[in-house]
Parts: sequence; C-alpha cells; structure tokens
Amino acid sequence: MSTLDLSERVRPSGETLAWGMLVLTTEFLLVASYVVGLNVTVRDWTLFVVPFVWINVGLWAVHRTTPAAAATRKRLVAAAVAGGYFLLLAYFGGLVGPGTGGPLTSFTVELWDLPPGWSPAVLYNGPVLTLAILPYKVVGYLALAYLVYATALDASNALVGGVVGLFSCVSCSFPIIAGVVTGIVGSGGALAAVATGSTYLLSTVVFVVTVGLLYWRPAVGGFLSRRVRA
Repeated sequence: MSTLDLSERVRPSGETLAWGMLVLTTEFLLVASYVVGLNVTVRDWTLFVVPFVWINVGLWAVHRTTPAAAATRKRLVAAAVAGGYFLLLAYFGGLVGPGTGGPLTSFTVELWDLPPGWSPAVLYNGPVLTLAILPYKVVGYLALAYLVYATALDASNALVGGVVGLFSCVSCSFPIIAGVVTGIVGSGGALAAVATGSTYLLSTVVFVVTVGLLYWRPAVGGFLSRRVRA
C-alpha cells in the first residue's frame, strides 16, 4: 500500500482530472442517448446518477491502490478474506439469493430496457438460486473486495497497529449492515414504497464512505497512530 500522506491522496493530479472529464462526458452521452433514443420520461435522475457514482468511485479507488508486497501465504489469506467479503456483499446486496423453491425458472438478459449502469443486467430465478447481476453493483463490490484485500495485507504486516485494524473492520462492515437494514425496511407495505426510493441513495452514501475509509486508511491510520503515541 502506498505511504502517501492524506493530502497527497486527496489531491487529484492533472491527468486524473482530464480522465475524469472524459469519463463524465462519455457517461452523460450514454444517458442522453438512452433518454432520447427510447423517449424516456425522467422522473428521478438519481436512477441515472447512482450507477455511475458506484462505477467511477470504485474504479478510481482500485486504480489508485497498490497492495503491499507480501509472501504468497499472506496473499492467499488476504485473497480468501476478500473473497468471503465479496460473497457477503453479493448476498446482502441482492446480487445472489436463495431460490424460489418452485419448479419454474426464468432467465432474462436486459440489454436496453434499463438505464446505463443498470444494464446489461442478468436476471435469473430458479428453484435453488436467484441472481440479479447489475453491472454497477458488481463493479462496486469487486472494488470493495479489492480494497479489503489491500487492507488485509497491511494488517498482516502489522505496520499500522491495532488502531488501523479496528478502523478497517468497522468500515468493512458498513455495506453489510446497510444491506440488512435496507432489506428489512424495504420489505413490505406502504413503508416499502417510501424506502425503495431512498435505499439507492443510502446504499450509495454507505458505499462511497466505505471506499473512502478503506482507501485513505493508511494515511488516516498513520495519523491516528501518531496521535496515540504522542
């Protein structure tokens, strides 16, 4: 993991800004093409913004994070931790779930009917397993798993102490807790209608905060460690 201090990790470079403008322009054109091409009446712009927040923030954090060098055994352990974390996110985030229990199955690939970032989506309902593979969630959860992988390597090297370990564990649990809470709140009735519209924003806020905590963890952890030793 890089040892850049907090200010260096926050400040974007000129190259980052240029790529950011290119990406945002491309995404705007995709949304505009979808809205105009399919003659869509937009009632809630958050449905168009949320997927790209996940994708952009996730890919940016992965691009800017370099895991620490470690022995093969430590890398395997860290990969197992990250893999388990991804499976938890996939389950509580709704990518995978238990089957319907019935004999009927359905399989759908949505290429154009959903907004960019939500599509191409793969939807499957079977007796044993259900899948709702949405691109923005897959990218976001893989990014979080990658950051947890880097965090696990740092923790195994014991360079930042117990403060960082506690800090990273708390941040890792945010999306899982949010998935459980939104699943319960949005489970039925009139409350569900209200909650469904807000769960996207709640999940997005939790995702961005978690990425920030995991990405800036080395610098923040070092700061906290120095404060503890002072």
